[in-house]
Amino acid sequence: MTKVDLKRTIPSYTARRGVFEVVEVPALRYLMVDGYGDPNTSADYADAVAALYGVSYRIKFLSKSELDRDYVVMPLEGLWWSDDMETFTTSRDKSRWSWTMMILVPEWIDEADVERARRSVADKGGTPAVSSLRLAELAEGTCVQTLHIGSYDDEAPVLAEMHDRFIPSRGLRMTGRHHEIYLADPRRSAPERLRTILRQPVEPVEPTVPVEPVADDGA
Repeated sequence: MTKVDLKRTIPSYTARRGVFEVVEVPALRYLMVDGYGDPNTSADYADAVAALYGVSYRIKFLSKSELDRDYVVMPLEGLWWSDDMETFTTSRDKSRWSWTMMILVPEWIDEADVERARRSVADKGGTPAVSSLRLAELAEGTCVQTLHIGSYDDEAPVLAEMHDRFIPSRGLRMTGRHHEIYLADPRRSAPERLRTILRQPVEPVEPTVPVEPVADDGA
């Protein structure tokens, strides 16, 4: 049985350090859990991550044993936002961050498979977040992304460069939510070796149409 690694088949799961690239991201389906607060201290965040991994691995086992299709469980990802986006690039006040943590599922997995996996994890005493986990599609379209290597707390200068220089210089503006893809497990990697794709959905800035002056007819 061939094991599929979707990171190798979906081009937007690769990025280069020090290079901002404009990419087209297809609509993809994820297991998702929403929350709010500092991921370093929030019990809800820890529960969300545990629920996502628990259900993701259960789906993988079901896929392999019943559908005869094996795959590598995808990395943890997060959508992050705040009423004041400077909390990402200046103050880094994580207590003011909202988040949706998520893990991608293969296109051959359906709602029924997810529900079976969720019930299985819940029956075995899974975290409370299992009950709020959902399967949803995310369609980001045009995005700017780069690879950050190092501590999450060192992302601010990279994000400032992306938001304030690169995106406007390409005639684009930010839409959607800041997206991070965690290619390294922080539990097993030193902070300086963490690899994170930083992604921002964008759209073209509509050109301003000049208003023609009204001719004076002398009346």
